[in-house]
Amino acid sequence: MKPNIKNFSYEELKQELINLNEKPFRAEQIFKWLYMENVKSFDEMTNLSLQLRKKLEENYSIGIHNILKKQESIDGTKKYLLELWDKNAIETVVMEYKYGKTICVSSQVGCRMGCKFCASTGINFVRNLDAGEIIEQILTVQRDIKKRISNVVFMGIGEPFDNYENVIKAIHLINHPKGLNIGARHISISTSGIVPKIYNLADANIQCTLSISLHSSNNEKRSKLMPVNKAYPIEELMKACKYYTQKTNRRISFEYALAKNNNDNLEDAKELVKLLKGMLCHVNLIPINEIENGKFKKSTNENIIKFRDYLNEKGIVATIRRELGSDIDAACGQLRRKNLEDK
Repeated sequence: MKPNIKNFSYEELKQELINLNEKPFRAEQIFKWLYMENVKSFDEMTNLSLQLRKKLEENYSIGIHNILKKQESIDGTKKYLLELWDKNAIETVVMEYKYGKTICVSSQVGCRMGCKFCASTGINFVRNLDAGEIIEQILTVQRDIKKRISNVVFMGIGEPFDNYENVIKAIHLINHPKGLNIGARHISISTSGIVPKIYNLADANIQCTLSISLHSSNNEKRSKLMPVNKAYPIEELMKACKYYTQKTNRRISFEYALAKNNNDNLEDAKELVKLLKGMLCHVNLIPINEIENGKFKKSTNENIIKFRDYLNEKGIVATIRRELGSDIDAACGQLRRKNLEDK
């Protein structure tokens, strides 16, 4: 497999061109073809010489994903099963909002976290995605829908902080003015709570949004839901979160998936208020996506509304995430799981 040209930063691509005895300013032209024109081959880069196009073809791949399957919801949500160069598959979802189109990208083939309510749990982890493979998800979808993506969330298959370096490199390319040119404040990273990487992100001071998958406010219950809590308990997680807000002055979004008779009662809401009181944060309440053979059921609408109202009354800003794609295997990992079962 030749190196994926989309793995190179702008400065790295300049150096690659120098190594090929070419002028480094060609990097700007190549970036435009890759990210603005969204070409699928080097032959389409028509303002480059035939000699340079031949060199690029001989030395690099352009890293295109194949669309294996596409599902479209009645609400406009589109879910893609994408095939990588090594025949592994990942999922990508694009959602329609008033402010534009948001894409949810995967960062790994599989996941090591083992969260009990996630459809990716129980499917073997294969490998990390490289930066080019992450970015190509956006480009593949833009080619298909023929419209620009305005917001990117790292909430697909995989734990982004378990693939930290590639995710951060992808974010720089997504944000780069000569790359996809999507503003950092339009990019969100979700983590199950890998504490050391929260500190790293804070120190990097990238102006993206940090989302923490919390789902419970006490260690006993959270450890049952999310095994990562055994390595990084809530006390350590909250310490890292406070460091992040102090360092960046950026609000953290806490994701809280409500499961019936599990973490959706008034006592849970009281614990959550106590945990987050005084923090620069927002709580995103998520009606849990039920997965096939899963033990968790979605909380009732009445309980979800009561939970939200209690948090707001106590000074914690909370909203309920609009359900999208519930008719098309909405839970992350379900499409990939079915594809593996069919093989």
